[in-house]
Amino acid sequence: MAGHNDLGKLGEAKAVEYLEAKGYVILERNWVKQGKEIDIVALLDNVLVFVEVKTRSSLEYGLPQEFVKHHKIKHLLTAADIYITMHDREEEVRFDIIAVYANEESFELEHLEDAFYFF
Repeated sequence: MAGHNDLGKLGEAKAVEYLEAKGYVILERNWVKQGKEIDIVALLDNVLVFVEVKTRSSLEYGLPQEFVKHHKIKHLLTAADIYITMHDREEEVRFDIIAVYANEESFELEHLEDAFYFF
């Protein structure tokens, strides 16, 4: 596995730890259907949360969340629609981004709730 994939998996693991510590119930990790992927599907109270995790080891080219572009958002919305339909979910829906900066000694996380809207 390439180094950037290892870093991404570590970032996702840190994001899951963070969410669980905040009371989220993790329903899915790396859910894939019809070529679309959702990093984390979680439930908090009665809100179904779709989480995109972006991990970077350098901020030289921008913050991790700046790499969630329109194309990725469109794919995430499609995947969420498929997930909701397949699992017959009826909760309120929210889309979050967890930005992870991995420096040499630690991980810094920033949780952006309602990172984008789907209307």
